[in-house]
Amino acid sequence: MSWWELAIVVALILFQPELRGLFYRLRYPRTARFLRRVPRIEVAEEVVDAVDRLSRSSHGAIIVLEQEMSLLQYAETGTELQANASSDLLVTIFTPYTPLHDGAVIIHGNVVLAAGCILPLSQSPLPDRIMGTRHRAALGLSEETDSLVVVVSEENASISVAHKGILYRSLSTHELRNILGGQMPRLTTGHTSAGEMRA
Repeated sequence: MSWWELAIVVALILFQPELRGLFYRLRYPRTARFLRRVPRIEVAEEVVDAVDRLSRSSHGAIIVLEQEMSLLQYAETGTELQANASSDLLVTIFTPYTPLHDGAVIIHGNVVLAAGCILPLSQSPLPDRIMGTRHRAALGLSEETDSLVVVVSEENASISVAHKGILYRSLSTHELRNILGGQMPRLTTGHTSAGEMRA
């Protein structure tokens, strides 16, 4: 192997995250910045409706909404869908015993990129025994990215959202709608940050 071939290999290794981001933008041309910044009211309503239905049925779910940071590396751990985000699709995915129900759905813009995705688990202790792997995964991804991660508890049907290392717990659908619209609630005892859990 010549020196320049070796240099190319080293460059590919060193700049892998940047190259993955470039590939992501080329692969999904609808990733225009305004799609990430402008509140996606229609998608938010679909997610809220799906979460409400899943909560009423006590079906666990974890739904990730991509913000500025690319989630391609996490989407690649699941099954690619490239389908329009709809309440019916989300409810179907998280119906128990279906092939993709035991993982996360990742949404970019108005598109469900993939389902059955594996997310990084937070190493912080959870404050409630009822909170399990889904909450730990939601918090873990929120510690590493700027995504909004919605969780429906299979144990008690409660709704939570993880964002920037903070877990907003026991939310109503109205509060969820506000969060997806960019209105983060004030911290209360029902909300837990990763720092507080480590303390």
